[in-house]
Amino acid sequence: MKLAHINLVARNAEALAAFYMNVMKCESLREPKMVSGEKVSRGNGISNSEIYTIWLTFPELERPFLEIHEHKVTHDRDQPRVNEPGFGHLSFQMEDISVVLAEIIQAGGAQIGEITDFGTPDKPFLIAYARDPEGNVLELEQIGNRPRC
Repeated sequence: MKLAHINLVARNAEALAAFYMNVMKCESLREPKMVSGEKVSRGNGISNSEIYTIWLTFPELERPFLEIHEHKVTHDRDQPRVNEPGFGHLSFQMEDISVVLAEIIQAGGAQIGEITDFGTPDKPFLIAYARDPEGNVLELEQIGNRPRC
């Protein structure tokens, strides 16, 4: 058994996909498409289901991929919290956590907490939490080198 993909349900799939492509360096895996019909509705248990779906690869990784869905009908919820049961976050490693955090904020996301060093003086391991533009939680990791301020 292996992990096939990770799904995010979006309010605006095109905008969220653009964020993951521009800021988090994901790439398109295939052309976006609309899925609907009896089989889709039977499979997900939602009658008259219509889903716009976009598939993206993570940087330097073909599988699992990121699947972004925009349903014709959605139910809004509050933004997820870091300590809430269920899906927690997507984690990305990068060379410069400060640069990526600034790009996330500039693209409509937000910072959660502070950049924190979990490493040692000779081998820093920096982490920070952020939100994408739709509020999904991201963990950013930088191994080595302290951030440039």
